[in-house]
Amino acid sequence: MIVNDQQYRTIWPNEALGTNAKTVSVIDQTKLPHIFEVAQIDSLQQMISAIKTMQVRGAPLIGAAAAYGVALAMQQDAGDSHLQDAATKLIQSRPTAVNLRWAVQRMLKVLLPLTESSRIQAAWNEAAIICDEDVLLNQAIGEHGLSLIKPLYTKQSRTINILTHCNAGWLATVDYGTALAPVYAAHNAGIAVRVWVGETRPRNQGASLTAWELAQHGVPHTVISDNAGGHIMQQGEVDMVIVGADRVTGTGDVCNKIGTYLKALAAFDHAIPFYAAVPSPTIDWGITDGLKEIEIEERDAREVAWMSGRLANGEIAEVNILPAGTKVANPAFDVTPARLITGIITEHGVYAPHQLNTMQR
Repeated sequence: MIVNDQQYRTIWPNEALGTNAKTVSVIDQTKLPHIFEVAQIDSLQQMISAIKTMQVRGAPLIGAAAAYGVALAMQQDAGDSHLQDAATKLIQSRPTAVNLRWAVQRMLKVLLPLTESSRIQAAWNEAAIICDEDVLLNQAIGEHGLSLIKPLYTKQSRTINILTHCNAGWLATVDYGTALAPVYAAHNAGIAVRVWVGETRPRNQGASLTAWELAQHGVPHTVISDNAGGHIMQQGEVDMVIVGADRVTGTGDVCNKIGTYLKALAAFDHAIPFYAAVPSPTIDWGITDGLKEIEIEERDAREVAWMSGRLANGEIAEVNILPAGTKVANPAFDVTPARLITGIITEHGVYAPHQLNTMQR
């Protein structure tokens, strides 16, 4: 994607100055939308911290970051015990997104059979391949999603209104995005689209990230409070909902950012198509019941109690919005049952939840 007239991915390797080692650059998403800043990561521990603190976030990007985390670990020590320890720590850094575990296990499969002397370069190579594959998967998701938007536009001859939740754009992936990939494809094809962007509390990733990247790409959009989603559906101002996911079960249950379930209930009540756009590594074929089998990450209470923003004088500050001593619960995700999902948009095509098992693996 383009930022300030320059092409970017969300993550990329660099040669460290004056050494034979490499570092990893990431767009620091905790600074957006007010500051665009690239962070340098040069160790396994720094990558784990970047994942935990959500400098990098979004299921596909977390997977790519974890792959580069393994490469950084091998650069420090390519022995078996260090490799296994690094894999364990990365997998434990965030529990919900299945892409993280998938990427680490893929790295282990490649690296464990190799000699220590050959693991470093192999790790960097495989991490780069994972990133390139992610870009191609997301491009394909965009094209399949476009096949849903285009006939609707042709039929109605007006702007197509798409509601999304959280951030599943290029910032959540290596490039192109998942839920926003069809939006970008439609916009680039000259189709008039407008995106309703839910603010997505408590971290406001819709308002902070989705709105920022849509603006960078020139896509018309409007930020709404999370509670306004049902109302605008009721008013007939939503043609479809497209969200991403951190994990999808083999039976089509969708685990995504907290609040997705409520959007799905409202869409179902108003017969509005509700899609989840995911690359195939996000599908966890080993589970069938999302409510019972997916671990829901409980994050720090500070994310609910404190909000960050720009003050009138231009200063970036955090403010506490809760009374002192108030207890906080902060589940980061919820599970939308397959019965509320119209289709899963993947790189292979669009599948009804009950048809996922026919998809190429």
